[in-house]
Amino acid sequence: MKFDAKNKPLTIFSFSSLTDIVMLLLIFFLLTSQFVIQTGVKVKLPGAKNNEQSPPSRLVVTITEDLTIYYGKEQIALESLAGFLSFGMEKSKENTLFVRADRTVDIAMVIKVIDAAKGVGITKFVIETEKEAL
Repeated sequence: MKFDAKNKPLTIFSFSSLTDIVMLLLIFFLLTSQFVIQTGVKVKLPGAKNNEQSPPSRLVVTITEDLTIYYGKEQIALESLAGFLSFGMEKSKENTLFVRADRTVDIAMVIKVIDAAKGVGITKFVIETEKEAL
C-alpha cells in the first residue's frame, strides 16, 4: 500500500511577488534621481568646519582652477554671465546664486561673478564649501 504525503515540495515558483518588488524599486530610484542636481563640473571646494546642506538650485555658477566659468554644465565667458543669469532667474523664479569656486581661485574672480549677478538683480549669494574633517 502506497501512502501519499500531504507536504509535497512546491514545484512551481511564483515570480509575481518578485516582479512587484523590482518594479517598486525601479520606480523609487527613478523618482529620487530627479531630485539630485549636480553641475557636472568637478572642483575642490574650500573647507569649513560649520557647513550646512544647501537646497538644490538652478542658479549655480562654477569657477574651476583654471578660471573657467560654468553656468550649470555650460562653459561661458564672464562677459555673457549676466545674460545667462537673468534668463535663468526669470525661468526659475529664484533669487539666490550658488557660487562653487575651486579653493585655488582668487577672491577677485568670485567678486566679479557676484558683481555680474548683482547687476541683473540677484540679491542673495551662497558660496559652497565642503565639510572639513576634524
